[in-house]
Amino acid sequence: MPVKAKYCSQCGAAVVTRMVEDRSREVCPACDTISYQNPLPVAACVVLNEDRKVLLVRRKREPHKGMWCLPIGFAETGETIAAAARRELMEETGVEGRVLRLLDTHSFKSDHYGDLIIVTFELEKTGGVEQAGDDAERVSYFPINWLPPLAFDANEKAINACVDAHRDEWAIQDSFQSLQAGEGREMLSDALIAFIRDHAKEVTKAWFEDVRTNPTTLSYRKIDPDLLVDRCSIAISQFRRWLRGHEADQEVRAFYRTLGQERKAQGFAMHEVLSSQTLLRKHIFTYARSQGVWQRPIDVYRVLELNRRIALFFDKAIYHTIRGFEEDETP
Repeated sequence: MPVKAKYCSQCGAAVVTRMVEDRSREVCPACDTISYQNPLPVAACVVLNEDRKVLLVRRKREPHKGMWCLPIGFAETGETIAAAARRELMEETGVEGRVLRLLDTHSFKSDHYGDLIIVTFELEKTGGVEQAGDDAERVSYFPINWLPPLAFDANEKAINACVDAHRDEWAIQDSFQSLQAGEGREMLSDALIAFIRDHAKEVTKAWFEDVRTNPTTLSYRKIDPDLLVDRCSIAISQFRRWLRGHEADQEVRAFYRTLGQERKAQGFAMHEVLSSQTLLRKHIFTYARSQGVWQRPIDVYRVLELNRRIALFFDKAIYHTIRGFEEDETP
């Protein structure tokens, strides 16, 4: 616990306890100097590696000896709280760091030190080698969703704040990696694709009105409207599943090659069939994009990702439609 003042720091007289500003304080009766008891400033740091693991140290001394915590320690006179965080990181882990952001401030009453204010920053590693030093007996990186019991609640709170700060960024990275790896894994645009499927009637209606009046698709006026709507609704209802992986490739191939053969037999020009698919692509994307206001980067990315997935899908659909137009028999 902090040591209370016994003598005045200004004149050396013995202090007495009085009520000042509605609080009991140590006051000098000779010169009225007040000995304020202020919280001690503590700096802590969250450092993540490329695998999104957080750097922790196992404490060598009390309090909470043997438990894990963030690199943490008292700020010293003459340094900023951010400089204290960098220093503590280097002293306890051997890592040099650059402050990225303030994550959290937390008031805490310690049995050892009294009132503390713990200020936690996120730091980016810029150099050094991870090795235990100063008050640490071990250093190690831990998955953020699989942490050991931590010595201080403030550490867990700060780590959660760090995860929240990176949530959108990581979601975009994961979705982009899934897109690069190929369909079949979860992506941010899946929610928009599900929305399109659930509103297939609205999308079909918009496409139907367009394809029946557009000058590039005049032959579509002679097809039974119910058959036209049914075929479009089937495509949209299967759209999400067709985008989910290679196992659906044969279905897509069969559907669009059959479509190409049917339209050829009905006397359609190839450019009309391709134009109808371009119109459908337009209405699918327009309908999805019209839902909500895209202000956050993750929202913008979700729409751009959807556009790319739709483009890749319709490239495939158009290819098989053309092949169906060129074939004499249904595969």
